[in-house]
Amino acid sequence: MTDSPISLRPQRSMFPDDDAMIGLDEYQEWTTRTDRNPHPGIDGLGFAMLGLFGEAGSLLSELKKKQRDQDSYLAYHDSVIEELGDVLWYFANSAHRVGLPLSMVAGRVPAKLGDWDYQGRAAPRSFIDLQKPQAELTGPLASDLVERRLLGLAGKVGLLLDHFAAGNLNTNGDAFTADIVELFRVLLAAADDAAVSLNEAARLNIDKTFGRWPTERKWAPLFDVAADPDERLPRLIEIRFIEKTTGDGRVYVMQQCKGINIGDRLTDNRIPGDDYRFHDVFHLAYAAILGWSPVLRALFKVKRKSNPMIDENQDGARAILIEEGIATWIFNHGVRNHDFRSVNSLDYSLLKAIRELVRGYEVDTLPLWQWEWAIFEGFRIFRNIKRPENRGGTVVADLTHRTIEFYPPT
Repeated sequence: MTDSPISLRPQRSMFPDDDAMIGLDEYQEWTTRTDRNPHPGIDGLGFAMLGLFGEAGSLLSELKKKQRDQDSYLAYHDSVIEELGDVLWYFANSAHRVGLPLSMVAGRVPAKLGDWDYQGRAAPRSFIDLQKPQAELTGPLASDLVERRLLGLAGKVGLLLDHFAAGNLNTNGDAFTADIVELFRVLLAAADDAAVSLNEAARLNIDKTFGRWPTERKWAPLFDVAADPDERLPRLIEIRFIEKTTGDGRVYVMQQCKGINIGDRLTDNRIPGDDYRFHDVFHLAYAAILGWSPVLRALFKVKRKSNPMIDENQDGARAILIEEGIATWIFNHGVRNHDFRSVNSLDYSLLKAIRELVRGYEVDTLPLWQWEWAIFEGFRIFRNIKRPENRGGTVVADLTHRTIEFYPPT
């Protein structure tokens, strides 16, 4: 039996290494700190269990993909651990909403159903206490046994939802508690048979959620802080966007920095038009919020040529194409969603896809909340710059203070 973990550690000291022990009640309490459910306590239980049902389905979907594609589905390992962590989050959060500490639920797993006076071994305190030795958990596996276990897990989730929908939470608390205990029992068996460490799943789940909704926001140093001063992105970038029309009626945007025209004249390159000609505001947002923009490095001629490895791999043509691709893809996504006018949170799948696109580049180290903020700030500027009364203006990106601001044309 491991020693009892501390109640709830600060964000950055929670996992000193990959084998850090995660306490059951610590993890459960953490789910309440990162909960975006608008309804407290039991009032939000239905919402939490919808999440549990959805993540159980996603877990089955990952197994189906692996069984269908076998060796070609290389994402199986990471995806299963991620989905299992999400199942764990919603399960722990649901149990908390009905007043069931996760350690108490785990302590009843060896008991017979309905034996609420069970006095077995001391209640387990961590996920590591519940499974085989961590060295044996080298999966996830995709065997027929794992299939049966995961189907059984989905069935137990369905039964829990059925009893909740029937009102058993209010009329028969023991029955609902029995469902919670039985679901945890099946979850543990599925993890063991799939050779997956729940401790690892919980740790990665916390790390993932901290990356999206941190309890403390900390900015990393700018990527070029150690570069030659002549090879750093300008810490204050002021660009004036001017919309003009040619004699034959074509509309374009030109940009000026300190009174000097920079870059090419930009059009929408599309019929019908969508104001994409203003899209460089997104590159300015990436520079201000992320401290990253190979496009602007090329424009301002501040590639880090003193370090050939960085120049080629971080500031080169491929990095520029990736940034342009992300800007275009996110732009199209935003246009379909009214320029994110009434949106305060992006789909996780969208942010995860961006992370995959930049994997291997320096910006890959930044948390998802920073990407989300850069996207929202870029669209805030974009909405202002294309307003009928503006159709241009000045954008100031402040890399030191991680801000970007818009000033209407005078």
